[in-house]
Amino acid sequence: MEMEMETWTETEKVSRIRVVVAGAAGRMGRQVLVAVSREPDMDLVGGVDIREGRVPIDPERMDDVLEVTRDLASLITRVRPDVVVDFTHPAAVMGNVRTALGMGVRCVVGTTGLGAKDMDEIERLCREKRIGAVVAPNFAIGAVLMMKFAEMASRYFHAAEIVELHHDRKLDAPSGTAIKTAQGMSQADQARTEAAAAAGCGEPLARGESVGGVRIHSVRLPGLVAHQEVIFGGPGQVLTIRHDSISRESFMPGVILAVRRVAGLDHAVFGLERLLDL
Repeated sequence: MEMEMETWTETEKVSRIRVVVAGAAGRMGRQVLVAVSREPDMDLVGGVDIREGRVPIDPERMDDVLEVTRDLASLITRVRPDVVVDFTHPAAVMGNVRTALGMGVRCVVGTTGLGAKDMDEIERLCREKRIGAVVAPNFAIGAVLMMKFAEMASRYFHAAEIVELHHDRKLDAPSGTAIKTAQGMSQADQARTEAAAAAGCGEPLARGESVGGVRIHSVRLPGLVAHQEVIFGGPGQVLTIRHDSISRESFMPGVILAVRRVAGLDHAVFGLERLLDL
C-alpha cells in the first residue's frame, strides 16, 4: 500500500503545471495569481514585473505572498516553469515571449497591441522550438462566443459597426478583440470586404477606423472594464450582439483553459476559439 501511495504522489507531482506570471503586480496579473493558486493541478512558482517586491497571491490569504523579480531569464533558470502567462505591456510582451520560448517555456499571452510581425515571430519561435503558445485578445468565454455569433450574423447582415468600450488605462485602440471580430466578420462576408475596397479609405476618421469594411468606434473611460457590441442593420431591423466583462474575474476560466491546453501544443495558436469546440 505504501509503495502504491508513493507512486501515485510522484505521478501527481509530474502532472502539475508550474506557472510564472509576467505582469504579476498589475491588475490582470494579480487576478491570474489568484486563479492559478486555486487550481489543484497548478503550482505558482514565480512572478515578474517592473515593480519588484512581495505581492499578495490571494486576498483571502494575505499572509501568502509571492516574491516578484524583474529578470525573467534568471527566474526561469531558477524555478524551471512549464508556462509563462503574460499580461504586461505592448512594449514589454515580445521581450518576455522571446525569452520564454527561447528557453523552452510555453507561453500564454493576453497582452494586446501585438502586430502581424509579432505574430509571425511567435509562430516561428514555436516552430523552431517545437513548443506551443496561445495568444488571445480576449480570454472571456462570453467574448469569444460574441465574436463567433457576429461572424455568423455577417452572412445575413452586410451592414455592421462595432463599438468597443474599455477602461481609460488601456493603451491600444481599437482593441484586439474588436479587430479580431471585424476580421472574422469580413472573412464570413466577402461582399463587405469587396465593397470596402471599392469605397477606398478617404472617409473621415470620425466614422471610426475601418477593418475589413467594418467601422470600429473606441471608447476609453474610467469605470469601464471591457465591453463590446456589434450592431447590424438591415431593412426594418437592427440586431445587436453585446458582451460585458464586469470584472477581470471573467477572463480567468479562459486563461486557466489555455494554461492547461498549451502544454500539449507544439505550435502557436492565435485566439481562444481555437481551443474551444466552435
